[in-house]
Amino acid sequence: MTCEGCVIFIINAYNFQKRRVAIFDCDGVLFDSKASNINYYNHLLSKFGLPPLKENDVEFIHMHTADECIYHLFSNSPHLKDALKYRWEMPIDQFIKDMVMEDGLIDLLTFLKPVYHIALATNRSNSIPEVLSYFKLQNFFDLVVSSLDVANPKPNPECIIKIIEFFRVTKEDVVYIGDSKLDELTAINAGVKFIAYKNPSLHADFHAGSLYEVKEIIGKLLPPNDLG
Repeated sequence: MTCEGCVIFIINAYNFQKRRVAIFDCDGVLFDSKASNINYYNHLLSKFGLPPLKENDVEFIHMHTADECIYHLFSNSPHLKDALKYRWEMPIDQFIKDMVMEDGLIDLLTFLKPVYHIALATNRSNSIPEVLSYFKLQNFFDLVVSSLDVANPKPNPECIIKIIEFFRVTKEDVVYIGDSKLDELTAINAGVKFIAYKNPSLHADFHAGSLYEVKEIIGKLLPPNDLG
């Protein structure tokens, strides 16, 4: 079993005795990355002499892939091609340091790790390995699927389907945790249970205001002692 192109897959992912999968979005769930994303795109805009983000751009950059964001922000600029190129060259360490890990994340991942496959489905691209490494989270995740690993990013369900097929589970064995409208649509399109995180406006099977609540919901939804 392989997952060609996936950013990370750990050898523990081959423990198919685990029959349940918890899939996380990254930004807004694992981390508060609003300031980081704003600083990143303001740096990119400033590089080409453009004004900083408008307020109505902030939600867009939080949800979409880097290329989608650059096309959106540079749609009326002659610098679009150069911006797409530069974003692969610009250092990202300073922006990763602006990210804040969500309270309770380590507790939740430690709780899940013995009996759940833990996966990450994110519209981030080349930054995700450095993010996980900086916060020392890489060993918690059995599989990471970024926007570079799919032909169609969220809300297309390709990332979720890829994870389901890799672990040889059914949709009923999966729960997805996300915070945005894109995540809601991704869960609906994939046909999996959805926990909306810190966003009561979303349509979801469950809502959670903290990762401690996510832990409680998953504990009831997918009993840890049920190895299926």
